[in-house]
Amino acid sequence: MRAADLDLDIEVFTGPFDLLLTLVLRDEIDLLEVDLAGIVLSYIDHLELRGEMDLEVATEFLVLIASLLELKSRLLLPGEETEELELDAGEAAEELFERLMAQHRNRGASEWLRELLNQQAGFRFRSAALPAYLRRASLDHAKKAYEPSRLGEAIGSLLTPPPKIQVGHLHRPQITVAERLTTLRTLLSRGAFDFERAVSGADRVTVAVTLWALLEMYRQGEATWTQTEPFGPILVAASSADRWSAEHDPALMSASSQAA
Repeated sequence: MRAADLDLDIEVFTGPFDLLLTLVLRDEIDLLEVDLAGIVLSYIDHLELRGEMDLEVATEFLVLIASLLELKSRLLLPGEETEELELDAGEAAEELFERLMAQHRNRGASEWLRELLNQQAGFRFRSAALPAYLRRASLDHAKKAYEPSRLGEAIGSLLTPPPKIQVGHLHRPQITVAERLTTLRTLLSRGAFDFERAVSGADRVTVAVTLWALLEMYRQGEATWTQTEPFGPILVAASSADRWSAEHDPALMSASSQAA
């Protein structure tokens, strides 16, 4: 049975607790005349008759009684606070509903924490310091696992410095951005070209430096590139400004014809 269905027989009301709440919220019964202690005693008598207690129902009853007790105490306060705390039936019902929902959320959180605690029951550890008698081990209980000579060899090997790493067999390519700029400008003077042509047969370092040189030419406005699809061929061409200069500067036109 829900707490709201509790049958009451007090001085100003006889009937279910749910009906009393409705009448109080509608201001049909003055809350100041309701004996809240009598309601609590009636609920205790109800529990004794049943011989058992439903924790969820008891919690709901406590929330309702606590809400009514707070509302009644506010009505008893004199002065301006009484005017500020006056609630109509709709506001009071909404406040009771919000408190019931908060109580429901808190109960769900407590159940989740209880379940989590039960799941971690086998993983709890003691955070206190070790007892004094366990902090030191007696040599009488120590057992020999290795011969002393073998332990000496192991410790000696740790003291021996490792051999120096030889890197003479490694080839470190030497390529500069200026060299790749010269190569790109030579290819560009003959017209547009594929980037793969500029790095054909080169190693990864040369490819990276060539790309860096191409970005430098793009920054200076010497060249641009197009790529129609991802991972597709990259076509490098002179920028429009360079083409205009080459067409109108005789020295550049002569240099281009000689390079061709």
